[in-house]
Amino acid sequence: MRLHLKTNVRQNFKQVFDAFDEQLFRKLAPPYPKLNLIRFDGSEPGDIVEVELQTGIKSFRWKSLITDRSITDKDAYFTDEGQVLPPPLKVWRHQHLVTSNSTGATIHDIITYSTGNRLLDLLLYPLMVAQFSMRKPIYHKIFGKV
Repeated sequence: MRLHLKTNVRQNFKQVFDAFDEQLFRKLAPPYPKLNLIRFDGSEPGDIVEVELQTGIKSFRWKSLITDRSITDKDAYFTDEGQVLPPPLKVWRHQHLVTSNSTGATIHDIITYSTGNRLLDLLLYPLMVAQFSMRKPIYHKIFGKV
């Protein structure tokens, strides 16, 4: 499955992209499951981000590898790919793309995921949209609402 969420913000795309650091990562964490950050290397290829998701009943590890990064004069992105994923996920790829626009920038969360079961992927889709839609007000607070 693939989802693509866009958020328009007021700041320049390079300023926005440069702000994707550990502090922003912590602010973007969803309220549930609780996230315990184990490792945050950054957003360069080869960097690792590892968390423990605490559900209150059981904890799950999530480890992603930054596999790609590019900066041009109109956009910038980095991509993380899941190496260790919580069930039921089997595939995870998240591209963090920031593009320039006439009023500032657009932040794109482009996510590809799979559980290995098309029906389960479809059932998870609204939850994924809800989780990542929670980022919009945070992006607006930090980077300005257009």
